[in-house]
Amino acid sequence: MSDHRPQILVIDDEPQIHRFLGPALDAAGYEPIRADNGRDGLAAIVNNACDAVILDLGLPDMDGKQVLTRAREFYDGPILILSARDMEMEKIKALDLGANDYVEKPFRVGELLARLRVAMRHRSGHIVTPTVVTAGDLEVDLVKRLVTRSGAPIRLSPREYALLARLVEGDGRVLTHQQLLSMVWGPAHANDIQYLRVFMGHLRQKLEADPSSPRYLVTESGVGYRFVAD
Repeated sequence: MSDHRPQILVIDDEPQIHRFLGPALDAAGYEPIRADNGRDGLAAIVNNACDAVILDLGLPDMDGKQVLTRAREFYDGPILILSARDMEMEKIKALDLGANDYVEKPFRVGELLARLRVAMRHRSGHIVTPTVVTAGDLEVDLVKRLVTRSGAPIRLSPREYALLARLVEGDGRVLTHQQLLSMVWGPAHANDIQYLRVFMGHLRQKLEADPSSPRYLVTESGVGYRFVAD
């Protein structure tokens, strides 16, 4: 009897996506399931014990965000969005509606698989963030509220530390501007993106070897930021 392989449902109307992604998922140890439109995708989520869903926003029969909204009524597993590069507002809406992450078309399979692994670690919110997170020469101790680089302590303001901690706790997920602003400054400041840009600039100056080309505090253009511990 073969071991259970995680089932990944791919909802996309482009045959070439399935031809490309199906074998890639299979080679990575997953069992791909195919759906070509939103209606079939929702039925597949109901009828299969899907471990994760990869959802295209541009479907022929219904908006991908509708599929996401309906799926979230009964499915709490990871949902990754596939989107075109110029659809920033669509990505933000999808993340706010409950998507775990997104990958831009055209995408590299390695990037998609990495995002998929991160999202699956967060399934149902059962992830436990380590108390000490290391990324290269950077170390963040979330219990002691201590940040060091190459062993030397880095002084952060309370707000800078709060912003960094939320990103670190994201464990590789993208957090939208609005999510970060609400968590760190409060809901009343959810649209004050300039606050966020200023503080991200301060953090990069203090934490990155090259602030103009950040390695850990990565911008997701038009959407938000993620902390990458590579």
